[in-house]
Amino acid sequence: MRTYRYFLLLFWVGQPYPTLSTPLSKRTSGFPAKKRALELSGNSKNELNRSKRSWMWNQFFLLEEYTGSDYQYVGKLHSDQDRGDGSLKYILSGDGAGDLFIINENTGDIQATKRLDREEKPIYILRAQAINRRTGRPVEPESEFIIKIHDINDNEPIFTKEVYTATVPEMSDVGTFVVQVTATDADDPTYGNSAKVVYSILQGQPYFSVESETGIIKTALLNMDRENREQYQVVIQAKDMGGQMGGLSGTTTVNITLTDVNDNPPRFPQSTYQFKTPESSPPGTPIGRIKASDADVGENAEIEYSITDGEGLDMFDVITDQETQEGIITVKKLLDFEKKKVYTLKVEASNPHVEPRFLYLGPFKDSATVRIVVEDVDEPPVFSKLAYILQIREDAQINTTIGSVTAQDPDAARNPVKYSVDRHTDMDRIFNIDSGNGSIFTSKLLDRETLLWHNITVIATEINNPKQSSRVPLYIKVLDVNDNAPEFAEFYETFVCEKAKADQLIQTLHAVDKDDPYSGHQFSFSLAPEAASGSNFTIQDNKDNTAGILTRKNGYNRHEMSTYLLPVVISDNDYPVQSSTGTVTVRVCACDHHGNMQSCHAEALIHPTGLSTGALVAILLCIVILLVTVVLFAALRRQRKKEPLIISKEDIRDNIVSYNDEGGGEEDTQAFDIGTLRNPEAIEDNKLRRDIVPEALFLPRRTPTARDNTDVRDFINQRLKENDTDPTAPPYDSLATYAYEGTGSVADSLSSLESVTTDADQDYDYLSDWGPRFKKLADMYGGVDSDKDS
Repeated sequence: MRTYRYFLLLFWVGQPYPTLSTPLSKRTSGFPAKKRALELSGNSKNELNRSKRSWMWNQFFLLEEYTGSDYQYVGKLHSDQDRGDGSLKYILSGDGAGDLFIINENTGDIQATKRLDREEKPIYILRAQAINRRTGRPVEPESEFIIKIHDINDNEPIFTKEVYTATVPEMSDVGTFVVQVTATDADDPTYGNSAKVVYSILQGQPYFSVESETGIIKTALLNMDRENREQYQVVIQAKDMGGQMGGLSGTTTVNITLTDVNDNPPRFPQSTYQFKTPESSPPGTPIGRIKASDADVGENAEIEYSITDGEGLDMFDVITDQETQEGIITVKKLLDFEKKKVYTLKVEASNPHVEPRFLYLGPFKDSATVRIVVEDVDEPPVFSKLAYILQIREDAQINTTIGSVTAQDPDAARNPVKYSVDRHTDMDRIFNIDSGNGSIFTSKLLDRETLLWHNITVIATEINNPKQSSRVPLYIKVLDVNDNAPEFAEFYETFVCEKAKADQLIQTLHAVDKDDPYSGHQFSFSLAPEAASGSNFTIQDNKDNTAGILTRKNGYNRHEMSTYLLPVVISDNDYPVQSSTGTVTVRVCACDHHGNMQSCHAEALIHPTGLSTGALVAILLCIVILLVTVVLFAALRRQRKKEPLIISKEDIRDNIVSYNDEGGGEEDTQAFDIGTLRNPEAIEDNKLRRDIVPEALFLPRRTPTARDNTDVRDFINQRLKENDTDPTAPPYDSLATYAYEGTGSVADSLSSLESVTTDADQDYDYLSDWGPRFKKLADMYGGVDSDKDS
């Protein structure tokens, strides 16, 4: 229940007579005001003495949140100058004056017009003054006073957050800090207990507790397990008035989550796993998955798998899938059903992150047995070697056996195998193989100098299952046999000076051999027996696969003998001995005193390997023949008679152009006179075609001659039909016909060839002025020769 107190402020001027106080309102209760005497100057014009006056005042107090229907009474202002005749006027100014606070200007009573809230404004500072109504001059000096709002408990505590979120590790000790909550009260903390807040827990016991003064929440129960319960909702109350009865309160919710710690080891849901895999599985092939369960989460639930024991410790491997935390069993080495059919492994799952304070619970690992069954598959044949290398002499006869390959079916059935050669690797079919026993033999003669190594592929296929096959490379080396004679490394043509001395070296010889003997080449050089006696040169074998040609006498005469041909025999030192004869050409030349060649016969040799005399003579002869041909052609062109461009006006020819073979071109044509078509009766019945001579002289079959009035087009069609049925007529590529103008035309002929209007002789010298394009016509019709001279 609220109590309202009212305070009275009395103002008076000190006089010899007693002061009367104004009675208070019935609804207020006051307390004696403290008196304070002030001496103030008088207002009378006639009196110069200062009159003693007093203002009695004190601080006003009001309770907030007034709920009455009338204005709340604050206090009263009064001056001892007030005679009660209404001559004075009281004025109020300052915070809220005239709006929140009003004064009765006649009586000086102050009232509050609205409810006041201390939380909005706790103190109001105002100023009071009394003035004379008639003169408007103040009769008292202005005085300041305070109205202070007394607090009541009208605000409940409010938390800084509506919902708090906090975490605490599971299995924490009792009293572990979780979170601190805070509530504030808007009431006056210096007045009473309205703002004194006390915290208590309404929901969340016995798991958590809260300190009443600080709002710190702590764990209150030992060994709280996240795996049993992870989320907790705690309700905290904040109550003012120190938690006493009648105090206001507010609540907040705290959501607390237990975070995980590694307090659970991994466990396999079963003790034994069994998988199957075919023996053909390549290394790295996954066989199956196993998974150990862990009640923890995050990195505390991470698991590592390993194979710790078992028969297949070196045949299989296990890897961890980081996404699913599963263990994947994979093949580590190639399996063989025929060798081992079942493997037993011991697989262990462990936590990589261990919490030391929970080791007392036991080892954080578990193990299980994995049984792997190997399944049999039909495998292709397996060769006894990864590759075969064979050798054979190049002089081996056809069907000579080189060696053999062997392959077997690795399956228990041991199916028979047949062999074949991959012909893509032996396109020339030089080798063959026995399909039954794998023997390799030749089917063609070999030549080491053509191809030293033959790389072929042999295929082994199961007879009962042709899809199962395997391949193996076969390398065959052809061994050398001395079947090639040595020969000169190059063509040798040298010279000797006419003034050469005896035993002078004029040329060094080198030889090559396609064979490749094991001990290396050892060539010997000598003159052929037929040239050894009486030769002017000798051969000196240097014993290093070279030889030198030496002069045998002093001086040579090129006029007596200009060229010497030396047959040289080259032999190797292998078995069987091979030899060949090469010819060295030696020319006798004139040299200077330094031995440099100057001339040999009529030509000078620039290099021993230059053009021969025969080649030079042939070149000169061709040049002479070409010059003679050009001269004769020019002479014949000058002597030819020149024909006129136009013989007469009536001899104007529109041509029928024929080609007597395919693609003959413009030069392969023959012109026909259109007069034949104008006078069909003039055709000779037995006249053969002029463009080609028939292979057999068959008389052409002719039809009766057309009448004089037969149309030209009908005549042409008739002749065309005759030639189509004539076996002696060759085929035509085309028949080019120029339009027939007929006779008696008013416009005469439109041909440009009739542009000459006179039969007089023509002078064609002007053709020379028309440029190089008309040079040929100028040569034919220009000059002094003309038709009339002929």
